[in-house]
Amino acid sequence: MRIENKKHIGFIIVFAFILTSIFVGIYTLLKPQKKLRIYNPRDVNPELVDTTVQHIGYNHIIPDFEFTNQNGKLISQKDYEGKIYVADFFFTTCPTICPIMTDNMVWLQDKIKNNPKVMLLSHSVTPDIDSVSVLKKYAIEKGVIDSKWNLVTGNKKDIYYIARKSYLAVKTGKPEEMYDMVHTENFILIDQKRRIRGFYDGTNLEEVKKLYEDILYLSE
Repeated sequence: MRIENKKHIGFIIVFAFILTSIFVGIYTLLKPQKKLRIYNPRDVNPELVDTTVQHIGYNHIIPDFEFTNQNGKLISQKDYEGKIYVADFFFTTCPTICPIMTDNMVWLQDKIKNNPKVMLLSHSVTPDIDSVSVLKKYAIEKGVIDSKWNLVTGNKKDIYYIARKSYLAVKTGKPEEMYDMVHTENFILIDQKRRIRGFYDGTNLEEVKKLYEDILYLSE
């Protein structure tokens, strides 16, 4: 009798295990899988893309760059090689959207400060005003962690060019407006292969929280 009971219990355990495995398998198959789009110029609002690159539908990456950060150090693509990073464009004297964007980037910095795979990159769009010393003062005031977040200055044309032709972050009108003032609330997510994976409103904390979730996804 005891042997039969043991067999019965064993059968129930095996059956329960099989049933659980089936349910887990079905759930895994039916659960929506998170995916992040890879953005090329052809996928973005034409108003944000310079006419010379609007036709590009694949293999768009952020090209090599070289700017100077808040510590007077030259920062290039090599400093971000193999990293996920968030780029934006700001200026220290901006009275409108930039303070909000900076606060939200500070929030993001706190979230990623212990993640060695992730960095931040903020480009000044008034590099003639935002010298190294000005950026350093601003960085100290905002609590910038030098190893995680570079505030960069440099040649204005290079910054405006990369904003419009590479990061696809700013509206471009006529060709002669290529080097006109860049002012955008966009945070741009770049993956380990230099590809654009998302655009987020840097003035909206809920959007920045979504950005953080997407960073975690890329970090897996």
